[in-house]
Amino acid sequence: MRLFRFHTLPPRLVILAAWVMMPALATAPLPAHAQDTPEKPVARKAESLDSLFEELKAEADPKEAKRISDRIWARWRDSGSATGNLLLQWANTALNDKKFGLSLDFLDQLIVLMPDYAEAWNQRATLHYVRGNYAKSMSDINRVLTLEPRHFGALAGMAAIFTANGNDELALRAWEQMLAIYPANREAQTKVGELADKLAGSRT
Repeated sequence: MRLFRFHTLPPRLVILAAWVMMPALATAPLPAHAQDTPEKPVARKAESLDSLFEELKAEADPKEAKRISDRIWARWRDSGSATGNLLLQWANTALNDKKFGLSLDFLDQLIVLMPDYAEAWNQRATLHYVRGNYAKSMSDINRVLTLEPRHFGALAGMAAIFTANGNDELALRAWEQMLAIYPANREAQTKVGELADKLAGSRT
């Protein structure tokens, strides 16, 4: 499979230039009558996320920061819709079972149902990445970051794609963006140090 080349990216992708694998959740039958959509708690959810991100930015201890990030992931996984949550669970289960076509079907349905649900796009970016389709993965990551600019999982995915394509400078920028949101993340700290040293060495 041909690797994605970044000169084909639209400029807005390069400027911001997702994925984090989520654990499989138990599936349940989808009720035939279920046609629900996100409800009023969205405003309270956003307020809660704002508070969690403030805590995450201020926390220096990696273990405590990880606990906060886990709470953020829990908020992201909750679409506010029973139907949406089931579709996401089914997609994750299919992905972990390597049933990629089935996972894509569920995620496509979820995105049609809830086009402003960032985690649906993030999970589809994950699927495209796993399948080696970096162009589609990056496109979905761009959508994630439009909906949720603080999505550190999507930024880590972006960095991984840049690294896979040998673009260390853009990978470094993506990791730095992640550190600005999640300063105690050990992986991001390590990657920034390694890439900065590598780039400095290549310029001497």
